[in-house]
Amino acid sequence: MTRLLIDAGNTNIKLAWVNDDNWSPVVSLPSNHACELGGYFSEYCGGPVQQVWVSNVAGAEVARQISDACAVRHWSLQFIGAATRQCGVHNGYELPEQLGSDRWAALIAAWHHVGAACLVVNSGTATTIDALSDSGDFIGGLILPGIALMRSSLMDATALLEAQRGDYVAFPHNTSDALFSGAIQASCGAVERQHALLDAAAPVLLSGGAAHLLMPHLTLQVEKMDNLVLQGLLLIAREIDK
Repeated sequence: MTRLLIDAGNTNIKLAWVNDDNWSPVVSLPSNHACELGGYFSEYCGGPVQQVWVSNVAGAEVARQISDACAVRHWSLQFIGAATRQCGVHNGYELPEQLGSDRWAALIAAWHHVGAACLVVNSGTATTIDALSDSGDFIGGLILPGIALMRSSLMDATALLEAQRGDYVAFPHNTSDALFSGAIQASCGAVERQHALLDAAAPVLLSGGAAHLLMPHLTLQVEKMDNLVLQGLLLIAREIDK
């Protein structure tokens, strides 16, 4: 069976075709170019698709464009949402359905990979830091601005700050480095504080477009795992199909 997996995030839409256990290379396009999905389907899909599974946190218009592009091809389409329990993970959110589908899929992928307590960090437009217990319970998590968003929000709100890239420096001597280093330190500090609250032995799984920026500065046992949301989508699809 060939499944198309779609992770529609705030910044990018990621696509992967999976035939049994064989994955195509993951491709992406900006979420504000979702109208171009049909062209991506034609270019990268090597054959018929039996199912399309989607995690969408990019809003109703992106959902509509995904639906339209799949409908033209008569592909079976399923948008996922967080459940109370799925694939061995119990959702501890007060209102389970309000947990983002991307966070839910990533938690499921992390549980499948580790099978024990861990911290699941996805660093993109936002940084999410979610905790799993040894029994597969999602016990809660944080959402904070991603690195780029931290910098841009300060520059937008402060008249004299200029939009320059900056580098990481422990004790910055210029404003650009201070902005970038502050965003790195704030993100790493949040990860390390949550880890201390969880379990000193728990691994950290790190994913997302800005993972490479955080990885060198975390003083924890960290495993970088690309495309956790897509991996979780496949696990959800397989469980529902049983």
